[in-house]
Amino acid sequence: MKRMIGVFLAVSTLLIAETIDLGAISVEGERFSTEIKNISGEELKSADLAEALSRNSASITMIRGSGVANDIILRGQKRDNINVLIDDAKLYGACPNRMDPTVTHINADNIESVKIVEGPYDVENFGTLSGLVVAETKTPTKEPNGDVNLGIGSYGYRKASASASGGNEYIRALLSASTERSDQYKDGNGDTFYDQLAKTTTGTYQYKTDDLRSYEKKTFMGKVFITPVDNQELRLGYTLNRSDNVLYPSRMMDADYDDSDIYTLGYSLYDLGTLSKELALEAFYSTVDHPMSNKYRKTSSSTSYTVNKLETEVQGAKLKNIMDLGGGELTYGVDASKRNWDGKKYTYTIATGAESGVTRTGMPDVDTTNKALFAHYDKTIDRVNVQAGVRYDDTDIKAHRQGVATVQRYDNDYEAFSANTIVTYKATDNVDYFIGFGKASRVPDGKELYGATKSTGILEQTTNYETDLGFKAHYEAVDIKGKLFYSDLRDYIYYNATAQKYVNVDAAIYGATLDASYEVAKAWTLGYGMSYLKGEKDKPLAGQSDKDLADIVPLRAVTSLTYHEAEHTLKTELVAAKRWDNVDSDNGEQILGGYAVLNLKYTYKISQNFDVTVGIDNLFDKTYALSNTYKDLSLLTGTDGDVMLINEPGRYGYINLHYSF
Repeated sequence: MKRMIGVFLAVSTLLIAETIDLGAISVEGERFSTEIKNISGEELKSADLAEALSRNSASITMIRGSGVANDIILRGQKRDNINVLIDDAKLYGACPNRMDPTVTHINADNIESVKIVEGPYDVENFGTLSGLVVAETKTPTKEPNGDVNLGIGSYGYRKASASASGGNEYIRALLSASTERSDQYKDGNGDTFYDQLAKTTTGTYQYKTDDLRSYEKKTFMGKVFITPVDNQELRLGYTLNRSDNVLYPSRMMDADYDDSDIYTLGYSLYDLGTLSKELALEAFYSTVDHPMSNKYRKTSSSTSYTVNKLETEVQGAKLKNIMDLGGGELTYGVDASKRNWDGKKYTYTIATGAESGVTRTGMPDVDTTNKALFAHYDKTIDRVNVQAGVRYDDTDIKAHRQGVATVQRYDNDYEAFSANTIVTYKATDNVDYFIGFGKASRVPDGKELYGATKSTGILEQTTNYETDLGFKAHYEAVDIKGKLFYSDLRDYIYYNATAQKYVNVDAAIYGATLDASYEVAKAWTLGYGMSYLKGEKDKPLAGQSDKDLADIVPLRAVTSLTYHEAEHTLKTELVAAKRWDNVDSDNGEQILGGYAVLNLKYTYKISQNFDVTVGIDNLFDKTYALSNTYKDLSLLTGTDGDVMLINEPGRYGYINLHYSF
């Protein structure tokens, strides 16, 4: 770590070596955020947002669960430790075993850009402990436009998507729809999900047949924006996701379907006077249905199978006002939301459709109700920009019946005060330095309080005290940004496999990121992204000896070389990671080998409206795994005693045809 700090300081010092007269300057405050604008389904194996993010940001690693419904780790954090939003709407997955994480309900084809905030630097949204991911979807336009995508790929992958938008100065509308499906992919050894599972366990959790499709997925998004007068805007939106028969080979069940619906309403009033530049209301309602079953496994019979059906819904609203104050900009408002999480388990009789043996202990009808106040101030003085934010949360979590364990407490109340400050100093026209301090908290969820075998219903909320330090530089041919961070996690919520419950533990995560691009020549651009992490508990959990934190991915780098000339674009990409050997072996993690994977993509713009993309991922057909096996998820154990790993796809070819108007 000391060596990395030395390199970091040396690079930033060299960049500022040629000091120039600043004269009139414009300072843009660092927001510790990255915006990814080229999120699109056309170069991917699927419209899976987790895969798209992992390919575009070295700070994000995908957690492989299936062919399409995958999760993400952001700087060593996942689940409720990071916040994921769709525009201004919140959606939670229904599966306690993370078969349907939030990102799987967001189709990459519908996304205009993704904003990634690293650290506790968000006060407007409930639950931003260590990071925020906001998927900003496409918006309606006045001018008529649209596009059509047709894609095919290895292992029976097929996709079709289309969108259209248009309107006038008073009303604008957008419609978007997609469908895709895929068979089971093969890893570098030539093994499908069926084969990987058969090699792992000889038990009854094996699939009955080897010809099961990996998944099917359909999506729809509709938006209407209405401008009744010049300074007002009404925004209505609806997003639908239908994923069917999704295979999860390392879990004990597969998803019969994942259905989600998101309804949004926004209303803004602009230029209301000196006390309001914008007054905005954002409201949303989202639901997810997730029945999982063993109907494809040998654990089921020819006449019946077991179903575990989970449902969740969340409704919320935010009212905020933006105004000029004291030479800066003040944003303040109120935020409220309520989530319900419920489920039941039963036996389904195939011949009659009857449900029998119904139990309701898996997720005991849990309500999480939050009310909050927040404020944020942004001001620039000469070369310095200062941002400061505060938030107060009042949260109640209540289980309305007993879960898998008889707990000591069914109703928990939490209060939290969060705050952050970011200072940016513009050293030259080309170089900025920034430092940030933040404190944020997040409450436990229903699974952590009531879902484990020996749950007590008692957990403290986690609080993150974080410091970030970095620089960014922009020259004619070079862009570079580096950052160091240290996150002190008090009462970190962590699964203890020995005790079979979630517990609180003090821990720390620290690391560094570096992103750079260099225009080598007129048509050639070199890109580089790197992420390094280290994470440890202050002391081992009760009954254990390992201090390593789970999910701390090893040193990872993404290097790309892009050629762009006229109608031709060729991109080569190398994704590499070191051996993953700092693992929490007491809680199920295992050592993973390092890897280096080469991807190629070529796009030819046939005309102004039509282009074709062809590509090959994992050109050399490497066998490797991204995701480790922390026991916070219920995963199958192999005959060798290790939890089952899922290998990534082997060599994968694809072609996409795109028409726009």
